[in-house]
Parts: sequence; structure tokens; C-alpha cells
Amino acid sequence: MKEESLRALLEQVQSGAVAVDQAVDRLRELPFRDLGEAVLDSHRELRRGHPEVIYCAGKTVAQLKTIVAALLEDDGDILATRATPEMAEAVAELWPAARYNPLGRVVVIQRCLRPLTETCIAIVTAGTSDLPVAEEAAETAVLFGNRVERIHDVGVAGLHRLLARLDALRRARVLIVVAGMEGALPSVVAGLVARPVIAVPTSVGYGAHFGGLAALLGMLTSCADGIGVVNIDNGYGAACLASLINHG
Repeated sequence: MKEESLRALLEQVQSGAVAVDQAVDRLRELPFRDLGEAVLDSHRELRRGHPEVIYCAGKTVAQLKTIVAALLEDDGDILATRATPEMAEAVAELWPAARYNPLGRVVVIQRCLRPLTETCIAIVTAGTSDLPVAEEAAETAVLFGNRVERIHDVGVAGLHRLLARLDALRRARVLIVVAGMEGALPSVVAGLVARPVIAVPTSVGYGAHFGGLAALLGMLTSCADGIGVVNIDNGYGAACLASLINHG
């Protein structure tokens, strides 16, 4: 919707010719912003409740800067995942207050102060090697207005570590469980809590692990109920789903 069309819609609302809820419905269908190499879904937050996120893998630094510069013309938050340190430095040139999480490879520009939910998302990792994916999920969840509790290195090779955190697991409204190797941890967690569990397989493991495929198949064939599974290393997708549940 071009600026003149948006102005006309506002005038119709002010005159009473169009009801506010009708105007919102029209705004939900606003299209996109064409930058040439990228086409921004500029009204995703209105439609989905959270903004479009920049997936940096495969993009050049110049492409990323073009996208971020365009997004900065609006007043929403900006999240860039799988960002390299070089990319983070380029974003900081445009917005010095940008925050970079090098472990999660996430750049965050937060300009909207969202109140955090009273309920929390627990992000559980089997081992330290799963932390990059877990941190991607944590940064995403916090930006989307969720309180997060991190529970790390509690894999099935030492179940006493997990059982010692049982109270924290049960306090969460939804749990993201991140594991590589054979991917058994979500099954164990789902057998201990009465909450939804979002399983995230990671590409962590030895040869027969097949880059996370073994963990993915193990999670998909879990004997525990109440488990949903996202794609390999997809911490961002897990956080989006968990946020919808936590805000529901």
C-alpha cells in the first residue's frame, strides 16, 4: 500500500466511512517492500505478531546492510540470525546500540519495549555443544516478549543433572529441548512435565549421526507424547512456536 493509499484509508477511518476493525483487516494484507535483491514483508508483525527476521547465511555483508537500513526506516525491532562477527560490525555501523550474541550468532536491534510474559519458556540443552542453537532460541524468545529460563548441560548421560532441575522444568509453560547425538533428551523431559515440549535436533555428533538426522528421526519417533519437532538446528523456529504458545 503506497503512502497516498494509506493516507486515504486513515481519512476514511477518521470520517467514519471505514470502521477501525475493517481498516486493520486491510492493513493486514499490506504487501511488501521490493529492494531488488530482497523483498521485505514489512507488515509481518501486524499479521503474525512478530517482525520479519533476517536469515544471514548466504547473504553478503552489503546485502545485509541494505536490508537493515530499510528496516530501520520503520520503528520495529530487528533480528538477524546466523550472523558473522563481520556482519555484526556492519549492523553496528548503522545502529550502534545493536547487540551481538556471538555464541548464538544473532544480532538484535530492540526498539520496542515489550512487557515480558509472567509465564516462562524453559530452554534446555543436552550438552554445551548445543548452546549455539539454544542461544538463537533464547534471543528470539526474549525479543518476542517472553521470559526465558536457561537449563544447560542436562543430557541423558547423567540423568541426575536433569532431575535436579525438575522444579524449574515444571515451572515453564512450554519447553524447548535442544539435543544432538541420539536426540533422547526431549523424550525424557516430556515424560516428566505436563507441558508442551518443542524438540530441536542439532547437528552435533559423530559419523553415524549424519549431521543431525539421527537426532531428528529419534525425536520424531519419540514414545513420549506432547512433543513437537522442528528442523535440525532451528532454534529460531522453535522460539517462534514457543512464543505463540506462551502468549496464548
